[in-house]
Amino acid sequence: MAISNGVLFQYFHWHTKNDGSLWREAAQNALALQKIGITSVWLPPAYKGQAGVDDTGYGVYDLFDMGEFDQKGATRTKYGTRDEYLNAVKAIREAGMEAYADIVLNHRCGADETEIVDILEVDMNDRTKVMPDSQHKAEVWTKYTFPGRAGEHSKFTWTHQHFTAVDHKVEGDEPEKLYLMAGKKFSGEVSPEHGNFDFLMGCDVDMYHPDVVAELRHWGHWYIDTTDIDGFRLDAVKHIPASFYRDYIKHLRAKSDGRELLSIGEYWATDVADLHTYLEQTEGVIKLFDVPLHMQLSAASKSGKDFDMRTIFEGSLVAENPLMAVPFVDNHDTQPGQSLESWVDDWFKPMAYAAILLRQGGYPVVFYGDYYGASEKDCKLTSHKKLIELMLDARRKYNHGDQHDYLDHANCIAWVRTGDDEHPGKMVVVLSNGDTGTKRVNTYAKNAAFIDMTGHNNAVITTDDNAEADFTCPAGSLSIWVQK
Repeated sequence: MAISNGVLFQYFHWHTKNDGSLWREAAQNALALQKIGITSVWLPPAYKGQAGVDDTGYGVYDLFDMGEFDQKGATRTKYGTRDEYLNAVKAIREAGMEAYADIVLNHRCGADETEIVDILEVDMNDRTKVMPDSQHKAEVWTKYTFPGRAGEHSKFTWTHQHFTAVDHKVEGDEPEKLYLMAGKKFSGEVSPEHGNFDFLMGCDVDMYHPDVVAELRHWGHWYIDTTDIDGFRLDAVKHIPASFYRDYIKHLRAKSDGRELLSIGEYWATDVADLHTYLEQTEGVIKLFDVPLHMQLSAASKSGKDFDMRTIFEGSLVAENPLMAVPFVDNHDTQPGQSLESWVDDWFKPMAYAAILLRQGGYPVVFYGDYYGASEKDCKLTSHKKLIELMLDARRKYNHGDQHDYLDHANCIAWVRTGDDEHPGKMVVVLSNGDTGTKRVNTYAKNAAFIDMTGHNNAVITTDDNAEADFTCPAGSLSIWVQK
């Protein structure tokens, strides 16, 4: 479950070392993460990808191979072996947190054998258009027999009938081509981008095929029983029929002794209306990452003082449906050089984390690269560990009760958390993307003393008989004023 005032930690980044050490590292750091206020951990895909130890797991080859079989050049995955993964999940749960698995069901990559099939060329930019007179026979990589696994855990063999489309053929192939299997149609209930955004990459799984549904349900039961995982991060949900995941999650919950199996979907859309539609289609069984808020945070970091801070939460899921929102600052896909690059610049990162960690609503995410930093390959990520830990401490102690917003200035905004019976302390958060900021607010605490947790201001501010005072923050930064 999304624990009250909980925080999810994404325990990887795109350029995580491929030395097989991540699962061991996650197990070793589990207790330390719990102590700073993390309540759940999202681990990367645990199964074998087409690129073996170099695969992040999103080019999924075999869902049943969690680093157990000699396939794609090695037994382990990029992150380690099956036993190490299971131990990491166990360590996270024993530390009092929940562990979430990254689930990639949309496509398969790295087939074992080819087949001769009838295919039709489709317009890559408008998948509703089939090219005239384009049907022809071709050799394509669509047969998955998993010889290294030899039928263990599942004897299911994937063939062309289980896919709707592919993006390559053995001979006469050209870049940026898309081929629909003759007799197949792209799935409905998907993103309308490109006319129909069912296809993303590799061999596109036919989610309407009954054998596919049965096999994926079998795999889901096996995975839960094997790993004892608490929930899922669902990859690329806008490319999969909404009814599939609606029914899939309900089915897994019903067959898992009533476990909640909290599920968070990655629906990459900047218009919050698209997220609302998907939430309705899936009948509330899936929360969604707040992509619109992330894009606002990224835009604010790029625009400096020209960004209107009054609009920072406008059009965000956390503002419009906080119970279903999972706000984040950055992730593996938004890193520099990645397909969805929209990195939040370092100067704005503290304000961005305050915007997701120190407010009501949402189930916020702390990103590995922002906490630990990273320097692998061309990836240089700055660690904001000290400030993130400070905010997590403030979240535990002061992020309670009512919230009163002062989003009334283009460069300086603030909000107040009034506390509750168990956490009576008040908190005032002030952000400025321009000059030194000052905001007069009602703290609901008369003649109360406040100090700045960030250390940006050493003064003590005392409220008057009306519980009001002027609270400040440095230029281009923030201050977190808490009741002394």
